Amino acid sequence: MEFREMELREMEFKETKFKEKNVLVFGSGISGVAASRLLLKKGARVVLYDGNASLDAGELAKRVLGAGEALGSSLGDAAGGQSGDDGRLAVLLGDLPEQVRSSLSLVVMSPGVPTDLPVVLQMKEEGIPIWGEVELAYACSEGEVLAITGTNGKTTTTTLLGEIMKHAQRDTYVVGNIGNPYTEIALEMTEESVAVAEMSSFQLETIHDFHPRVSAVLNITPDHLNRHHTMENYIAAKKNIFKNQTEKDVLVLNYEDEVTREFAKDTKARVLFFSSKRKLPGGIYLQDGRIVCDAFYQGTSEEVCHVDELQILGQHNYENVMAATGMAVAFGVPCQVIRETLLAFRGVEHRIEFVAEKDGVAYYNDSKGTNPDAAIKGIQAMNRPTLLIGGGYDKDSSYEEWIKAFDGKVKKLVLIGATREKIAKAANRLGFTDTILADGFEEAFDICVKHARAGDAVLLSPACASWGMFKNYEERGDKFKELVNHL
Repeated sequence: MEFREMELREMEFKETKFKEKNVLVFGSGISGVAASRLLLKKGARVVLYDGNASLDAGELAKRVLGAGEALGSSLGDAAGGQSGDDGRLAVLLGDLPEQVRSSLSLVVMSPGVPTDLPVVLQMKEEGIPIWGEVELAYACSEGEVLAITGTNGKTTTTTLLGEIMKHAQRDTYVVGNIGNPYTEIALEMTEESVAVAEMSSFQLETIHDFHPRVSAVLNITPDHLNRHHTMENYIAAKKNIFKNQTEKDVLVLNYEDEVTREFAKDTKARVLFFSSKRKLPGGIYLQDGRIVCDAFYQGTSEEVCHVDELQILGQHNYENVMAATGMAVAFGVPCQVIRETLLAFRGVEHRIEFVAEKDGVAYYNDSKGTNPDAAIKGIQAMNRPTLLIGGGYDKDSSYEEWIKAFDGKVKKLVLIGATREKIAKAANRLGFTDTILADGFEEAFDICVKHARAGDAVLLSPACASWGMFKNYEERGDKFKELVNHL
């Protein structure tokens, strides 16, 4: 189908909204369930679809409708799935029947579902609009959006900015990749609301009109190349965060990241840079331990705080602080409100999180270090000899830079998961031979406890995703903390 024809079809759909339209929600995870609920509230007929035929259709329907709803009605029966008692919800598993696909007005993709699957490409070819759940939430909500993306630091920056906006007494919702689906709260938002949204590259692949008033790109390093295939595709997805911004909007960028610095040439928005290495007139910068705001001031600068006053450590966190500060300043939040929030902020769970000290050994949970660049930050924050648990799901990452960052701090590297041999070989090539291959997570933990001595640290910072061993990095981090607390 010609692009213009597809565009007209999408415009027609937006004008008629969702009432009585057949909408396929692709993916049955937390985002898919939340998107299905939202669409049902908007009057759509929903097909919740997942290619995994081993799932329980009835349980998925109950997650959407609530346990009290009955199942079994016309739409689901016709499609070979299960549906709600008014025929507005069908749950389909396995193959997607042709008769269902041909009746669709819209497809809403869950972030975890690749957009280059043959069935998705076929629906695109047929001219069916393909949205992400972020686009759906944006279309159904009111208020302003402050959106953050980047390879690392998204969750800390999003959480911190959310706290600043709440402290500024704004009606604030913290949503997105942080674990709270945007679609879950879209209908609660009013013209006075602010959504502080963490955006992953997966979510940004499928936006169309999504338009944040202030956006930020924190940094770009290789990640998720198994999904995006090339760095060019990954970068293009990240750039979508500002593609609809205008001269009235603000884009916050890391001046010290070569990729994000170049983004300033590709946006219509006003650019606000932050830097951890140099003074930036008209920006946010770190100088002699002071975070200084020179943005949107008439020839003056204002010290926001000194890093020694913060409760979070490391240069990467100072960059997160500057990004959140810049976004808040661009939105008009007074500097005093920003300062008070920064000094009270204790960081986020699973990101270089101190768990406990046992027999003189400090245990740190950095389960959110799901790629090598993030895990480098975890190592850099350590000030003790460290026993490091690494490895997990293979995202086609390269581990050489991570290993080089050990810099004499790592006593032993205990490896688990699908990447353990790949990482061990990389370490050996670089001359690091203190590696141990463990058969499971608990065995890796026990090895670290056995070899740790008073004054050491045990750090979970895997440089890999958790899939294949855990549902997500949160479950992995929680397991680590449980093992520590049971010592």
